[in-house]
Amino acid sequence: MYNFMISVGASIAVLLVLQFAAGLPWWLSFLIALALFAGSFLLISRIVMKKVMAVMETATRDLQAQRVEKAIRELQTGFRYGKWQLYVTEQVNAQIGMIYYMKRDFSAAFPYLEKAFFKNWVAMGMLAISYMKRNKKEKMRETFEKTLQWTAKEPLLWNLYAYCLAECDDTAKAIEVLEKGLKKLPGEERIIHNLEALREGKRMKMKNFGEMWLQFHLERPSAIMKQQAAAMGGMRRRIIRK
Repeated sequence: MYNFMISVGASIAVLLVLQFAAGLPWWLSFLIALALFAGSFLLISRIVMKKVMAVMETATRDLQAQRVEKAIRELQTGFRYGKWQLYVTEQVNAQIGMIYYMKRDFSAAFPYLEKAFFKNWVAMGMLAISYMKRNKKEKMRETFEKTLQWTAKEPLLWNLYAYCLAECDDTAKAIEVLEKGLKKLPGEERIIHNLEALREGKRMKMKNFGEMWLQFHLERPSAIMKQQAAAMGGMRRRIIRK
């Protein structure tokens, strides 16, 4: 990482000059060199991240204008900053992987998601689902478990993990996951409702998560619309009876 190496090199050079040329005590020279390292590292980090954010913003505008391929090409230019700043490459991989995944190009998304930033829970959720669809259930579990270590306060992530486990016919583990999620998020209604559904042998309902749920492509929008239509039909019948 160029940022770290430049900052270390500059601080060592200053340390040597202050101690041997200027004759300052070693502890004072060390403190000055340490301050220089911190200042240099933060300054370079800020400059690099400003450039990365500019790339992200341009790509976002392209996506909003439905120029998907142009957005991906723009994001790929961000890889040039990966040697300068830690986790930049992983963050760019996450963004590109999510774009491909959301446009249902799962084969193109997979290699990017595999190298995505581990704190991006949406990208990690998509990666876990990709493992599930490839019958790599253990890798799916490992991915979800690792992601939950960093994102334990996201209700959809707990529900998504449980949903995938239920799809893999591991209802007992799905119940266990939601019970853990409820400890992290006491009173979270969507976890409570799905936990009750699994205990009663019913399917989980994810429509309450809206578009955030739909982006994972585990349930078609048409299926959710049918569920909503059925619910509306039931309401109409109750109203007529009254």
